[in-house]
Amino acid sequence: MAPRILASESTAKPDTSVTEHLHELVLNSPDVEDFLNELARVSARNLSEPGNEVLCSIALLRRRKGATIASSGPEAQEIGRIEYQFSDTPSMAASLEQVTIHLPDTAEEPRWPEYSEAVLAEKIRSVLALPFQLEGETKAALLLYSRRPYRFEGRVLEFAQDFVSQTSLALRLAVRFAHYSETAANLRATLESRTVIDMAVGIIMAQNRCSQDDAFNILKAASNTRNSKLHDVAAAVVNALGKGPARTHYDG
Repeated sequence: MAPRILASESTAKPDTSVTEHLHELVLNSPDVEDFLNELARVSARNLSEPGNEVLCSIALLRRRKGATIASSGPEAQEIGRIEYQFSDTPSMAASLEQVTIHLPDTAEEPRWPEYSEAVLAEKIRSVLALPFQLEGETKAALLLYSRRPYRFEGRVLEFAQDFVSQTSLALRLAVRFAHYSETAANLRATLESRTVIDMAVGIIMAQNRCSQDDAFNILKAASNTRNSKLHDVAAAVVNALGKGPARTHYDG
């Protein structure tokens, strides 16, 4: 990777090497959380200065999923956990309202007094929350922390906004790929469950010389009686034949 761009040098957009690295990471990351942690580390490197480190965390909000908090390192991880403690935080406001939230000095912040007190206890004096430009109901924000008050102003603020704008595409791709992967995994699980149930119904039909509907009702009654899932009862029927668990071939 080319030498990093320091936030104090200019308001120029992040160089191509950063975005290329993130796009490659989208393809190589095993899951979206792994990508988010690397994005947080890249953000911290590009927005820090020698002797003036910036800590970074990323809050990702997805429908029907708990919030995901990634971080640039152990210190940022500890501070990022504060995002779980309050229902109203700068990251939540930045994500949902799609606006930049700037706390220039947490020691004098009236909008989020409890949150400010919590991060101030970690010696964080300034916080900047920047929304990523994503799709649909998925929301995310980049959180920057500094031990100096008034750290994120002027050109530094502009550079951080440019950085988020340039890296939003990579995050959109990562979230989209994660959605496709999760959909494929759910489909695979559904097919495998359906296969086990169908096999169990066939076994019951053969053993009891009954119809498919009658066999399914027998299986369902056993599930209710044992207070077990239908799939688990079906798996027990199949395994009772001594042939091991059923397998479904699926190329997802």
